[in-house]
Amino acid sequence: MPTLHACPLSRLHETVAATGASHLVTLATIGTVMERPASIDPARHLTLGVSDISAPMVDHVLPAEAHVRALLDFLREWDREHPLVIHCYAGISRSTAALYTAVCALRPDRDEGEVAGALRRLSPPATPNRLIVEIADGLLGRDGRMIAAIAGIGRGAEAYEGTPFTLPLASTSW
Repeated sequence: MPTLHACPLSRLHETVAATGASHLVTLATIGTVMERPASIDPARHLTLGVSDISAPMVDHVLPAEAHVRALLDFLREWDREHPLVIHCYAGISRSTAALYTAVCALRPDRDEGEVAGALRRLSPPATPNRLIVEIADGLLGRDGRMIAAIAGIGRGAEAYEGTPFTLPLASTSW
């Protein structure tokens, strides 16, 4: 059963090892030092150099349509036979937005609110990056439903970093 995993940078290596992941998505501010786990083939690692922002800031890269398109293209190439890990620095905002995007892209039959609710239950501090979700909503033709569902779960619990969590893509109920 294909599974998606989200984690902070500090728990990346242990999460990849524990899950047996074959694919990896990194969302990190340009210049962040990160060592790819040896078990991940470089061709199966997508790095998106974006800051965790939703409005322009000097010396930061705002998530853009090209970043979300690259994520969607990478997801389409994922074999879904082995787990995929998505991480950012804290495992709270960029990674959870990418994970939410992944489920909405790969499971278009799933209700956006149901997916957002599962995300909240699995990761109480999850606060998906609003701009990544907005862009994904437009690219996936979700007519604002992704945006509304994430707004509906509100800001997550205060935390320095998230705890790794798993979302089974094939699950019929979370």
